[in-house]
Amino acid sequence: MKRALFAWTCALLLGSQAEAAPQPSACPERLPAGTRCFNGHDAEGAGYWIAIPKDWNRVLVLHAHGGPELGAPRLQRSAEDLKRWAVTVKAGYAWAGSTYRRGGYGVTMAAQDTERLRLLFNEHFGAPRRTLLHGQSYGAGVASKGLEMYGRSSYDGALLTSGVLGGGVHAYGFRLDLRVVYQYVCNNHPRPDEPAYPLWQGLPANATLTREALAERVDECTGVRKPAAQRTDRQKANLETITKVVGIPERSLLGHLNWATWLFQDLSVRLGGNAFDNTKTRYQGSSDDVALNAGVLRYAADARAVQALNEDSRPSGKLEMPVLGLHATKDPTASVALAFEYRDLVRAAGASQRLVQAFTDEEEHSYLGEPQYPALFDALVAWVERGDKPSAQGLALSCKAYEARYGAGCRIQPALSEQPR
Repeated sequence: MKRALFAWTCALLLGSQAEAAPQPSACPERLPAGTRCFNGHDAEGAGYWIAIPKDWNRVLVLHAHGGPELGAPRLQRSAEDLKRWAVTVKAGYAWAGSTYRRGGYGVTMAAQDTERLRLLFNEHFGAPRRTLLHGQSYGAGVASKGLEMYGRSSYDGALLTSGVLGGGVHAYGFRLDLRVVYQYVCNNHPRPDEPAYPLWQGLPANATLTREALAERVDECTGVRKPAAQRTDRQKANLETITKVVGIPERSLLGHLNWATWLFQDLSVRLGGNAFDNTKTRYQGSSDDVALNAGVLRYAADARAVQALNEDSRPSGKLEMPVLGLHATKDPTASVALAFEYRDLVRAAGASQRLVQAFTDEEEHSYLGEPQYPALFDALVAWVERGDKPSAQGLALSCKAYEARYGAGCRIQPALSEQPR
């Protein structure tokens, strides 16, 4: 394994010599004055943005973005990420983010693309004194895999925020539950007069359904896009059944159904089968659970698809470097249970001493309170360089000092770090 990894790293190094140099570009909004920005495409076709602040602290943050996006990669995607996490650059860190070389699911691929960007940065701007990974959402899964693939020779530490962790089989299985419960209740995705297909497939290959058309079907059944007072009694009952049984807030219903449609379509093609199993799932929370469990569609997982998805995305939990996690307990997109799953993997691998997780009382996923990011990055560097391992209590206290510069938003709740799964 180490020999194969060494060969891959050498190939990356050799490949980077032939890549076009990053091109200077006007920085996106919100970047501090004096920041130098660059963009370009690597040898594999992945786009990237790089930002280096005037007062660079010589620490590089490699950003692994969320998603995955299902279309062709867009250079604008990394520009949007840089703008969103401009606070990283304001805090003195250089920032680099890849679009990944293609759209669609691929955790290992995205980790490779992030590593390639690290090598490209080092070649053109010099090796920083420290290199950190920041994985957001799906990107946290990318980062957790990349840490294990490349180890301390590439990364000194990582921050995983709002993480979709534990691998795709574990993280996405609830979306099969959503598809079957939704179909039982609404029976319009697909409609009775449309060709049937296994719901784990997401959509047939030749389907022409659009996101807006799906939203109209969901609204037809649940009234989810209407104010509650404008929903019929039937729509209210349907919406309550779906959200209670699956365990998601109503504001996330459309988003999760989109993923359970188009991401599942992407996954079914890449895996060549079904990686999710609900044959033994007992659904609860409806007005008639007996009828629900008798009526929902059931699907057995394909062992080869499960193996392929786990190999691509599930980390072992073997950590060589410090890792901080930050997750909102009321995250509407990535359940906080995913953070606990990752904690269990790390514990089982005997690496608990290298993981500290903090939890907030926020109800957001895409971006948490702004001062929390520089507070955790600085704490991570202190842990890496001085051995000052933080605690959730310490992070909560130290974060408050960052509000004077970055604004209010410290919502870390230390007691939540000890709660069980």
